[in-house]
Amino acid sequence: MAPAATGSPVAQTPDPGLPIPLISLEPILSPSSQTIPTARALLDAFRTYGFLYITDFSSIIPPSLLRSVFTQSAKFFARPQLQKDELAWTTARSNRGYVCMGREKVSVGMTKEEVAKDREGGGQDMKESFEIGRENEEGCPNRWPDRLDQEGANFKMTMGSFWVRCKEVHAVLMQGIAVGMGLDPDFFEEYGLQGDNTLRLLHYPAVPAGGFDDGKRIRAGAHCDYGDVTLLFQDERGGLQVEKPGGGAWLDVHPRENTMIVNAGDLLARWSNDLIRSTKHRVVEPPLTGREKDEGHPARYSIAYFCNPDFDKWIEALPGTWEGEKGGKKYKGINSGEYLFERLNATY
Repeated sequence: MAPAATGSPVAQTPDPGLPIPLISLEPILSPSSQTIPTARALLDAFRTYGFLYITDFSSIIPPSLLRSVFTQSAKFFARPQLQKDELAWTTARSNRGYVCMGREKVSVGMTKEEVAKDREGGGQDMKESFEIGRENEEGCPNRWPDRLDQEGANFKMTMGSFWVRCKEVHAVLMQGIAVGMGLDPDFFEEYGLQGDNTLRLLHYPAVPAGGFDDGKRIRAGAHCDYGDVTLLFQDERGGLQVEKPGGGAWLDVHPRENTMIVNAGDLLARWSNDLIRSTKHRVVEPPLTGREKDEGHPARYSIAYFCNPDFDKWIEALPGTWEGEKGGKKYKGINSGEYLFERLNATY
């Protein structure tokens, strides 16, 4: 795994098949002569690939906290099924709680009918998850396991702290996008004051050898994310693949030490009048190696933080993306919350 970047704000990955940039967050956190070049590199990565690696964020998310999040996540998913089911996800509007295997099917489909067809042809996603939203949203309480035991209370404390810190990273990234687009650095601030974001803990259970041989089973089907940006933290197992610019091939996005992966979602692509690219991606099972060929496919854990404009915000083409020779606005304005609830409803 590559060390953190130094010097130039952009360093290419060693994987020649997918030159996803590695960009330091430090010049955006602490303004310097590198701030504008870094912001432009950030925007260029979103325009070209829709995906990038981010490094130098430990002043916001300490490594010790990230380790605790993975540890607490694994402990939660190891709980008895009945305990997890007591905390079950209920509605797209609340989007909080435990989601069992097979309940959700991520897809490029936009309607329930399209997603159902994808489910029929591609099988169920082999994952379970736990969704956490902002605290104190009326009618949408988080479904914490703190009432179960002390371990559940520890879980609530750890995830609550991590959620807040991810919101801070989101704000910094949006500052970078604004500067890269030539907007005021605080342009997006009013769109994220509440923080209508979702922290998702993901567990892809162990599967016996041969469990993927039918060609239909997959960890998570091909899809684009729905919001503005997603922060993703992988364990060492890997399996994330993104569609190559121009389509036609899937390319691996390997875990890299001291980095997070950031990708743009459909709403940011729409907001930017398609200046920014929302890239299709999926999670597959890496080939078995060594003893794994006898023991089977080990479990995989990842942490995703889905960032959105606040649900009461009206989203239409950003300044500088549609005027004059740029050809006008490609999309009608839309309410952020209504758009996201519609997308979520289609996948459950």
